[in-house]
Amino acid sequence: MQRQFCPEAPNVLWVADFTYVSTWSGWVYVAFVIDAYARRIVGWRTATTMTAQLVLDAIEHAIWTRQREGIDDLSGLIHHHDRGSQYTSIAFTERLVDAGIDASIGATGNSYDNALAESINGLYKTELIKAQGPWRTVDQVEVATLEWVDWFNHRRLYEHCGDLPPAEYEALYYRDHRTQPVAEFSNS
Repeated sequence: MQRQFCPEAPNVLWVADFTYVSTWSGWVYVAFVIDAYARRIVGWRTATTMTAQLVLDAIEHAIWTRQREGIDDLSGLIHHHDRGSQYTSIAFTERLVDAGIDASIGATGNSYDNALAESINGLYKTELIKAQGPWRTVDQVEVATLEWVDWFNHRRLYEHCGDLPPAEYEALYYRDHRTQPVAEFSNS
């Protein structure tokens, strides 16, 4: 990716990473999949173990999100992630191939190669985890993460999106690009 995180449309580049949250009952791992166009979180998952299943569940959520929105063909989409064993696992790689998604892997030990995903993790930690902790249980983190993702996508103003929420910025793209072909074929 060479740190190019500004695609001109949704579903060109997804970036992914996961982070850790300390709770009274142990560690919770939270994985995010972000569409780089509008910085919208399209998939996420919490778990008590950082296995390949954690990131598989997050990518499944992202694929399901797009299918629910009527986007069934993800061929050509690039999924960028770090070299963590969860992302380089055979099961994860096979799932990307099955969905027609191309993998892009960052350089070892270089967080700048996945800077967009790292910045979303930072916002999550600042806006939710540190602000509302301490956390008692996995369930408490999961419910709070669900609420934060909804707020982040639909209400949080994001400078990259012209001070619009990510979901609204993405919706404007689809509105503008789905109406143009209709106008081109108009008889007037």
